Amino acid sequence: MKYVEEFRDPVLARNVAAAIAREVRADRSYHLMEFCGGHTHAISRYGIPDLLPANVRMIHGPGCPVCVLPVGRIDDAIALARRPEVTMCTYGDVMRVPGSGRLSLLKAKAQGADVRMVVSADAAVRIAAENPGRQVVFLAIGFETTTPPTALAVRAAAAQGLTNFSVFCNHVLTPSAIQGILSGQEEGLSLDGFVGPAHVSVVIGSEAYAPAAVEHGKPVVISGFEPLDVLQSILMLVRQINDGRAEVENQFTRAVTADGNRKAQAMVAEIFETRPSFEWRGLGSIPHSGLKLREAYASFDAERRFPIAGTSVPDHKGCDCGAILRGVKRPVDCKLFDTVCTPENPMGSCMVSAEGACAAHYTYGRFRDA
Repeated sequence: MKYVEEFRDPVLARNVAAAIAREVRADRSYHLMEFCGGHTHAISRYGIPDLLPANVRMIHGPGCPVCVLPVGRIDDAIALARRPEVTMCTYGDVMRVPGSGRLSLLKAKAQGADVRMVVSADAAVRIAAENPGRQVVFLAIGFETTTPPTALAVRAAAAQGLTNFSVFCNHVLTPSAIQGILSGQEEGLSLDGFVGPAHVSVVIGSEAYAPAAVEHGKPVVISGFEPLDVLQSILMLVRQINDGRAEVENQFTRAVTADGNRKAQAMVAEIFETRPSFEWRGLGSIPHSGLKLREAYASFDAERRFPIAGTSVPDHKGCDCGAILRGVKRPVDCKLFDTVCTPENPMGSCMVSAEGACAAHYTYGRFRDA
């Protein structure tokens, strides 16, 4: 069974776009936020804004875990990596995110720090097992999609009796962030609905977004990442808005269920618990939006094993990444965009990951600006 080309059919795409155009009301606007950077990437890559009526506007949301990691946590990671006994392991994009003073983990590595790119949390456990004389710290980052692999890594380290492995945990929770965005909407930002993240929802299930929809009266449609997925999700949101409904609907039925992956949820609950609050870049501190290791696994918590400053650090003064993550600005509104800030020389996190709003627009959307 194929699940790619069918969802990129241009004839079907034009048909769905025509249905959207027929059903939008001329007397109102539709402001829809795509939460996930995978959707931002697809929207830019496939030119979806060109298929939508002028009164349907897609607004970039928090995007990706790399985008929302605050400067202070990057600085903490760099300080950890510079300790002579530490080997810092993390995913590739994280290494390029600039901290304060334009320093990054990649630049710290160039200066002599032992920083290693890994493709899985399990790889960091193997490095710890192979290097008993080193303190191996895994910089864990991600929404609910990458949290289960980190939980598995902690469980594996415990089973092997590793005393030189720990996790610097930066896992964050999507529904809490949506609640935070809706609770703190800024003047000038009007949101009518959300295109919900697909991969996250495979783990947590579509019903996890029900509180946001009910309490704030905003519809959420879980969407796949192909262009037809996104267009159909927009149509579903338009219909909900026209009907005055605020429900959670699941467009991505080929992968997402209402309950999600219960086994993965149970494993995460065994290893992690929520923090009282966690800072997101651009969004500030959001209650119950981050995870930390439970007391039973405290020996694998880097924040308990090492002294970590944990201070909040402001973004680069000229960078509008925070405002872009909140949806109040577009990449082209930032004066650094496509000048000193490029994917090769990112000034903010939105230009680092391919799923970041600025990187996506730089790659696929700049021609529209002209």
